[in-house]
Amino acid sequence: GRGVSFLVRADQSSFSSPASTISSGRRQLVAVGMIAPFVSLVDLTSSTSFAAENKKGFLPVTDNKDGYSFLYPFGWQEVTIEGQDKVYKDVIEPLESVSVTVFPTNKEDIRDFGPPDQVAGTLIKKVLAPPSQKTKLIEAKEQEVDGRAYYTFEFVAQAPNFTRHALSAIVIGNGKLYTLTTGANERRWGKVKDQLQTIVESFKVTNFLK
Repeated sequence: GRGVSFLVRADQSSFSSPASTISSGRRQLVAVGMIAPFVSLVDLTSSTSFAAENKKGFLPVTDNKDGYSFLYPFGWQEVTIEGQDKVYKDVIEPLESVSVTVFPTNKEDIRDFGPPDQVAGTLIKKVLAPPSQKTKLIEAKEQEVDGRAYYTFEFVAQAPNFTRHALSAIVIGNGKLYTLTTGANERRWGKVKDQLQTIVESFKVTNFLK
């Protein structure tokens, strides 16, 4: 049922030029021209949250080389940070950002590393926050999207002069471990948490064509 409302609403959204450059090869829905920009971003047959996929004020990014996609807020700028595959951030509030890292792995399922809270705790301490920052895991959970297990979790990282409140999603596919992390200064968390939640929920890993 949700898919129908998505198609009806789609013509009311103005697709901006970055969206229209997205490849539409994954599903042959080009005939429905107004949704072509989203074809490689989301499987229209899946029942996962169309609300997130069709949010106004967000732009889709698809990395066909590494096989993933997500939404980021309109107005955030892409920046290059060593060790990160993709990073977008707010130019005024630099703590508001989203980053994706990709590591090779011989595991086939994120659950092979352990339960969500254990995996999240290890990643936060070793990868997602500098050793000098004091970290706290707030919540970690598992969900399945298109038959693939994702762990999502919420945490805070405290530095001497600020505290960053963050959300992450991790998943394994294509022989890689993917992590997406987005966050904001704790003082702005109440204003932007829904926006950050949309980013995390939009994160999808696609299967490479064998």
